Amino acid sequence: MGRRFLVTGGAGFIGSNFIRHLLEQEQTAHVTNLDALTYAGVKATVDELDVSDRHRFVHGDIRDGALVDELAGEHDVIINFAAETHVDRSIGGPAIFLETNVVGTGVLIDAARRHGVGRFIQVSTDEVYGSIASGYADEAAPLLPSSPYSAAKAGADLLVDSYRTTYDYPAIITRCTNNYGPYQFPEKVIPLFVTNLAQGARVPLYGDGLNERDWLYVEDHCAAIYMLVDEGVPGETYNIGAGAQMTNRQLTTQLLDLMGRDESYVEYVADRPGHDRRYAVDSAKIRRLGWEPAHTLGERLQTTVEWYLTHEDWWGPLRKEQP
Repeated sequence: MGRRFLVTGGAGFIGSNFIRHLLEQEQTAHVTNLDALTYAGVKATVDELDVSDRHRFVHGDIRDGALVDELAGEHDVIINFAAETHVDRSIGGPAIFLETNVVGTGVLIDAARRHGVGRFIQVSTDEVYGSIASGYADEAAPLLPSSPYSAAKAGADLLVDSYRTTYDYPAIITRCTNNYGPYQFPEKVIPLFVTNLAQGARVPLYGDGLNERDWLYVEDHCAAIYMLVDEGVPGETYNIGAGAQMTNRQLTTQLLDLMGRDESYVEYVADRPGHDRRYAVDSAKIRRLGWEPAHTLGERLQTTVEWYLTHEDWWGPLRKEQP
């Protein structure tokens, strides 16, 4: 029997893509997929994986100490994708973000430490650095989160860091830029815009549209995390970015072109609180280990659009359930 992976949040966007990547790359690996199936955790995303005896789905919450303790003792590697992730939702109701992102992470890493799990990877976000006016944030940059979401993720990072210092537990933290690709919940900007345009609806563009993001294809992110399972230095933090900086305005223009729509489909809306102007990270540390993105935004944005256009059976029910 090969290595045993516990992947939390594995019915979500990045987690489900990671499980697919893992099972393809490591033919002897076995995965337990722990997910609470909150609104963004979609069981249909991983249903086809259940046919494999190397994938086991467990419906449960990382805040459940007894369940997490039982599972931690059965696995060699834990990768924590489980989180509440949407900035707007965190502004409207921050409590669940604190409970899942901070308390849940605490339950998980404490169980991992007690059971001596050899590798623990905490998947975080570049949003913990706050808005970067110029240049790029490296891993030593201060954490200056702006929203309850990013503050909760920063809190989880600090908690994991405390376990590295206090208990000498060799956890790794990763901080990625904006991901895109298949199976992303349709409240996020790219699937939201594509599905709106597919239904003949307009797309909401915040403020002046000049907020800037770095767009990382989800498969490249998964490859980076998988590499860190073996190549990452215990106790280190790694930024993961594509170097594909783009304003929201530029992204919107590309999506309009790909969907055959014009500017009349853009609706300018007031900027939201806690909406940082610019995210940009320095990924030199992980690139020195040999990782670099294998896909360009121009190439994969088109294939991502095509995926949503051919998978309305997946996103259609989710759109109907959105508030």
